[in-house]
Amino acid sequence: MNTPCVSQAAVQPSSLSRATLRRIAREPRVLFGACVLVMLVLAALLAPAIAPFRPDDQDLLSTLLPPAWAPGGSSEHLFGTDSLGRDVLSLALYGARIAVLVGFIAPLGTALIGGALALLAGWCGGRIDWAVLRVVEVWMSFPAVVLALVLVVALSTSIANVIIALIFVDWTRFCRVLRAEVVVIRRRDYVAAARIAGAGPLATILRDVLPALLPTLITLMSLEVGIAIVAECSLSFVGLSADASQPSWGSMISDGLANVFSSPWGLILPIVCMGLSVLATTFLGEGLRRSTDARLLERSEQRA
Repeated sequence: MNTPCVSQAAVQPSSLSRATLRRIAREPRVLFGACVLVMLVLAALLAPAIAPFRPDDQDLLSTLLPPAWAPGGSSEHLFGTDSLGRDVLSLALYGARIAVLVGFIAPLGTALIGGALALLAGWCGGRIDWAVLRVVEVWMSFPAVVLALVLVVALSTSIANVIIALIFVDWTRFCRVLRAEVVVIRRRDYVAAARIAGAGPLATILRDVLPALLPTLITLMSLEVGIAIVAECSLSFVGLSADASQPSWGSMISDGLANVFSSPWGLILPIVCMGLSVLATTFLGEGLRRSTDARLLERSEQRA
């Protein structure tokens, strides 16, 4: 008598996941964000092959050249050159490697730390929940940029230390949002049914809580990619990220400001690259939220 019910319950999650994937595939925000991010990753991976020059190639006789379509431009340098005669397009392509590295590793670290503490606080409750929330509030009372600067200066300047600093600054955002989700999920009927059936806390978290938490986690991580890229650009702008031999969008913006009135072209391309990356991650996160948030889907069905 119970076998059909069990099989129906086992089939239902897979059908729901397929429906969710179809909604995600039809969401224009997700498509735009994913396409831009894929292009960014490809540009970073293929930079040595597609860049017309090496990032350290200098031509002091061809400094501050405008783009190829502007008067005085050269066809060899599509987007012009900087104050040292380096090709701006090549610098932007190689700078995408640092943006991708920081933008994809830092969110993983913040998700691991923030998600683990959110599960601990939301599931256990009581004093543990109170202690985690107090730590989050104290940590978030410090300005994020100032805290990142202090951590990078204390750890020394390098890409690895920038990633570590971003993880320790932004884990609170994940913890606060995910903890609230865990508290709601913990009170749902299927979680109570799993505990009544004899499932332990770890098994319940892995089988029931984490799958329900996954859409929110993916949305937060997609938004964190843009935040990490902007933070790295801010740190490299003041010389606290990569070495001078490693081009980054922030260092390009810093160099371009010195000649912004005579040759603004070297400043425009890295700003456009950074802006497109942030716009793509924002669209991707918003599209994923609209496609996976059960409350938003319920409201749209009621309006329809």
